[in-house]
Amino acid sequence: MPNRLLLILLLCAAWPARALTIYTEDWPPITLQRNGVADGMAVEVVREIQAHIHDNSQIEVVPWARGYKELLTNPGVMLFTVGRNDAREKQMSLLGPIAVSQTVLLARKGEAAKLLALGAGIYQRPVGAYRGSIFADAASAAGFVEVDLAPTPQVTAQKLLLGRYDMWVEGGFVVSSVLKDIHQPADAVEVVRVLESLELYLAFSRGTGADEVRHWQDGFAAIKKDGTFKRIYNKWLPRDAAPMDLRLIGVPPGPAR
Repeated sequence: MPNRLLLILLLCAAWPARALTIYTEDWPPITLQRNGVADGMAVEVVREIQAHIHDNSQIEVVPWARGYKELLTNPGVMLFTVGRNDAREKQMSLLGPIAVSQTVLLARKGEAAKLLALGAGIYQRPVGAYRGSIFADAASAAGFVEVDLAPTPQVTAQKLLLGRYDMWVEGGFVVSSVLKDIHQPADAVEVVRVLESLELYLAFSRGTGADEVRHWQDGFAAIKKDGTFKRIYNKWLPRDAAPMDLRLIGVPPGPAR
């Protein structure tokens, strides 16, 4: 009996004390929902990490605004993928990068040259982005004075093509998937300019234990080291180089390792 009790105590010590609440959004091909089940490049990566660390938390696909609010207000929440910037480094723990995207400014096909010819006047033209996204922040930071916010990238793209505004700010490698979702060809839009390169991370809310975050760090390091991460990345994004470095930013206080 004592040996059995010791085994139970050791297993409890090795297992996370509390499951995370894990959210993602519909942002294909990085994250998406297929037949009611989460899928996509980052979802596959997260599930591989979970397999390494024996985490059974469910991944729930929710609107971005809801997931981001939960991340900022409740402990024990993980949201992916989250663009890294200075403000977020102070608000959450960031583990990654899981991907690197270009933030692109898009226009309807055939209109990029006309917009660029406006010079500084381009910043007075209306721009669309989805609500709560780092892409909306990027548009404002670039100097655009009128940023129209929509609930999803798909609605944003539709409003651009309907002429509600002149430009759309989005992550470059999801544009074709978003257009496909709304039954539009990939060449319905064209790039006006690249605003920035954006690293995407797994984000953990404040109040999530340092040991739990570092447990995820260990799992992520393992799949980057053994080639699993690169295989998944190249499956979904064959034209892009997988980011093989690993950083943990803003980790909550905890014992040194």
